[in-house]
Parts: sequence; structure tokens; C-alpha cells
Amino acid sequence: MLKQIVEVKDISKYFGTVAAVDHISFTVWPGEVLGLLGPNGAGKTTTIQLLLGLTTLTHGQIEILGMDIKTKRNEILQRVNFSSAYISLPSNLTVYENLVVFAKLYGIRHYRNKIMELLEFFDLLHILNSRTGMLSTGQMTRLNLTKSFINDPEIIFLDEPTASLDPEVASRVREKLKKIQIEKNVSMIYTSHNMNEVELMCNRVLFIANGKNVLEGTPKEIKEKSGSLEDVFISIARATNFQINNCKDERL
Repeated sequence: MLKQIVEVKDISKYFGTVAAVDHISFTVWPGEVLGLLGPNGAGKTTTIQLLLGLTTLTHGQIEILGMDIKTKRNEILQRVNFSSAYISLPSNLTVYENLVVFAKLYGIRHYRNKIMELLEFFDLLHILNSRTGMLSTGQMTRLNLTKSFINDPEIIFLDEPTASLDPEVASRVREKLKKIQIEKNVSMIYTSHNMNEVELMCNRVLFIANGKNVLEGTPKEIKEKSGSLEDVFISIARATNFQINNCKDERL
């Protein structure tokens, strides 16, 4: 019987009186790529942090792989992974040394073979012994992606995975991500500000703003009802900015 990989039930996260996430609910199914979309400050990063157990819920429940993140975080993290264009790895270690650290943290057997396979897949084999601090931004982005597949995750959280890449490299990375997703039936939660990329990668999208669910559906459904994904994104961003400016005016 098909069962959801991720089930997010009415979650909220408050910092003081500010709701970064405000009663969001959604599911992710096996092999599905869900686009988590919204303007800066919408609550996407906080939502991913909650899914990884990096910050605690104020309200609601998160189940991943049938387990509650509050009580089974360690077991969940062994079977998921995360990549972002905005995180760094220890700069004094080589590419290979960094990957060995993560492979050992995940208890990967025959980790050298796995590392070499992934480096070749992401076109990084030639920088195997380079210091991480000497890498270009694009190389660092692909190294983070390499790291995120070291444990063959069943679900992966990808936070703007191509944001720092030029169009040609970004296209190749999307092809590689799609190849892994299809061949290994990996579920993904995918954030991006590139709506063309979202259409290429995502089976379904969820727009959030001010920490709330705004719109959900397949790219095709949303385009038929509301126009292009880019038009929808711009409309939501403008409405969000309008609300923020009104709140500021009321406080003056």
C-alpha cells in the first residue's frame, strides 16, 4: 500500500510572537518531487529545519518514513540528507577527506568506492585531492550535492541546489538529479526561485507566504488556474510585501 514518505500536520514555529511557520500541512509521496516555493522570508528554510529536527516545533507533528521527528530523529537522519548552495564544508580538508568524514558518520561500508562513484557522477573526480577552501562556488555546490547522496537517502531536501551555477552546469546538475530520482525512486523537497527549473523538476508544488500555505497543485494545474508559475510567484511576493509595508505603516 502506497504510504507517504513525509507527513506534515498543522505545524507552527514561533520565535517570540513572530510566526515563521504558521499551521502548514503537506505530504510527500514515494518518488515524488515537491517544490516548496515562496518569496524570501516565507518560511521555507525554517520548514526544512523543522523537517531535519534542527529546531523544535511550537505546534503540530512531523512524520518522516513513518517515524515522529520528535522521538526518532536519529533513525530518520540516517535515511535522509540535505544539500544547500549556501552551506560550506571545512576548508582545510580535501574534497576526499570531507566526504570520508560524512561517509563514516553514516556508517557507509566500502565508502571509498561510493565516494569515487559520486565524484565521477557529479564531474568532480579531477579535484579529488584539492583543498575544499580552494574550490569555485560551482564546485562547492556540486560537492554539497555529492555529500548529500553519500548515504543513498530515501528522501533528500534540496535548498536551491543550482542557485550558484551557470546555466549550462545547472542544466547538467538537474539532469543528474532527475536521473538519481528516477533510478532510485528518491523523494525530494526542492526549493528554488527559478520557476523554469521547478517545472522541469517538480511533480507538485506548494507555495507558502508569511509561513502559511497559499497554493498547492501540480505545475500544470496551477498554470491552468492561475497563469505561469512565475506570475504566481511574483503575485504572492508582491502581496507579501504589501502586507509587510502595511504593518510597518500601522506601527508608525
